[in-house]
Amino acid sequence: MKFGIVVFPGSNCDRDVAYVTRLLQQPTRMVWHEETDISDLDVVIVPGGFSYGDYLRCGAIARFSPVMQQVVKHAKQGKFVLGICNGFQVLTEAGLLPGALIRNRDLHFICDRIPLKVERTDLPWTQSYTPGEIITLPIAHGEGQFYADEDTIKQLEDNSQVIFRYYGDNPNGSVNNIAGICNVTGNVIGMMPHPERAADPILGSTDGLGLFKGIGARSEELVVSG
Repeated sequence: MKFGIVVFPGSNCDRDVAYVTRLLQQPTRMVWHEETDISDLDVVIVPGGFSYGDYLRCGAIARFSPVMQQVVKHAKQGKFVLGICNGFQVLTEAGLLPGALIRNRDLHFICDRIPLKVERTDLPWTQSYTPGEIITLPIAHGEGQFYADEDTIKQLEDNSQVIFRYYGDNPNGSVNNIAGICNVTGNVIGMMPHPERAADPILGSTDGLGLFKGIGARSEELVVSG
């Protein structure tokens, strides 16, 4: 399974993600924001950072980049997409995920390690976890409060599209403690916490590694079934 890590002007977590995918011996290439052909990729990861300086609104400019037009097509083909932090913001702006990420409840930037509850383990990304498992991942954002209207929240809950929730304290005021969601078909995931920053023992935690191992295991299943 070949990974592509999108690189916008202002991205700053792209190399961190590539480190993890390569650590797991997954073919990986960096994808510049002006690229218009990503047909060779099975998985696209939109990483954290400050795409285009976060001007206008986080992710608002990035959604119009040439590569994001291709990422939308990639997702509609049923291929996998993961947005982390700023990447989550970009995916909501691009219409691949519902809701929006707005200013944190207390209006300041938060950098911390936060416990999360894993709500779904039947997705390729989350199959390495156990239902209800509590993991700890870093967060680092100023606009990470997940918001959506009541009807959208009801749909997310009814369709089991919430995959991660903040456990215990809610750091940013997100509705229903939502930290990560997926689309209806489950191939597109967005999350504010950074799994790539908890994927190596040298960082003090490997709780985030399960996300990448899960999708890697999916590639092995495809090889066997093929």
